[in-house]
Amino acid sequence: MYQRWLRTQIEEACEDTPAVFVGGARQVGKSTLLRQLVEGDPGARYVTFDDFTALEAAQSDPTGFVRALPERVVLDEVQRVPDLFQALKLEIDRNREPGRFLMTGSADVMLLPAAAESLAGRMELLTLWSLSQGELRGHRETFIDALFSADPLPSTVEASEDDIVDLCARGGYPEVIARSSARRHAWYDSYVTAILQRDVRDLARIEGLADLPRLLSLVAARVAQLANYSEIGRAAGIPNTTLKRYMALLQATYLVRELPAWSPNLSKRVVKSPKLMLCDTGLAIHLLRTSAEQLRGDRTLLGHVAECFVYGEVCRQLGWSATRATPYHYRAGTEEVDIVLEAPDGRVVGIETKASATVRASDFRGMKTLRELPSFHRGVVLYSGDGIVPFGDDLFAVPFSALWQW
Repeated sequence: MYQRWLRTQIEEACEDTPAVFVGGARQVGKSTLLRQLVEGDPGARYVTFDDFTALEAAQSDPTGFVRALPERVVLDEVQRVPDLFQALKLEIDRNREPGRFLMTGSADVMLLPAAAESLAGRMELLTLWSLSQGELRGHRETFIDALFSADPLPSTVEASEDDIVDLCARGGYPEVIARSSARRHAWYDSYVTAILQRDVRDLARIEGLADLPRLLSLVAARVAQLANYSEIGRAAGIPNTTLKRYMALLQATYLVRELPAWSPNLSKRVVKSPKLMLCDTGLAIHLLRTSAEQLRGDRTLLGHVAECFVYGEVCRQLGWSATRATPYHYRAGTEEVDIVLEAPDGRVVGIETKASATVRASDFRGMKTLRELPSFHRGVVLYSGDGIVPFGDDLFAVPFSALWQW
């Protein structure tokens, strides 16, 4: 059983908010976490809408179902009953006791009009991703807070025996951590099929389910690259309007994310292409039908997958870090930075990924462009070495292991 660092944020939300929704892909541990939260509360109840009887009861009479619930309840996979949200709104307005309704969903409920309209201002949204490297090791990471701190960076990082390639291939789903490579692929086959056949059908009645696995594989082949939907549509044989709908479904089920572009000019952010990311590199490796050994031999692909790995770790830590930063990528001509984190006060931190044991001054070229901005705070290049090396004012080469050791 792994300790999840998002638990503190959920507990804090339960102290002042009537409904708390924890979203995330299937099998990341949402149900386990919320059941742990209500353990020892004799008045609490757990209801899953994966159970047909509960699903039928809620669908047939949402209002009566909600009225019959105890004062504290966990509603699992609540996106399967969109009509329930209006009934929850009425009950919350009657009694705004905080922490009454703990909900999980394997699909983004804010894409459901009923939820977005009914629970605005009544529900806090949190996302649980697959296991972070720190959660796997029992250490709560503060990497993001260290980057934004006014203090110098920690001066050392302990040598790590972990190979970045192996970490990427393993991923963070609890069910696959202890499995062999072959058994991981078998699990992912069943996992993808279950999501596309079940959760996507719950969100939208579509005829092209056979297109979605191929589309997901095409996205994996372009991970950490600029989104070119016209090219993807041609490769998949999917019309552009249909492609946009399918991509929205893949994002809604927490399989794919877009990393938006950053610019010091706010009006330009919406016209620059986002990058495509998979929410777990273990899933990406599976979809690419490759292995750790093959990944080592393809430096270009390894670079993209390692970037996706770092992005995933950053997203996980943003769930509990004190610095409420927003992730972007930066590209201006030939200058680019893999991840730009922008804090609410406007300060920015750059993170570049290099799947190599050596770092050169040229690897900071994009970062030096960022450094010219008044809002720039610090920039790091994450690499496979074991030492922290300064490359000028506020620029550092830092081992990958700082992600989970700081």
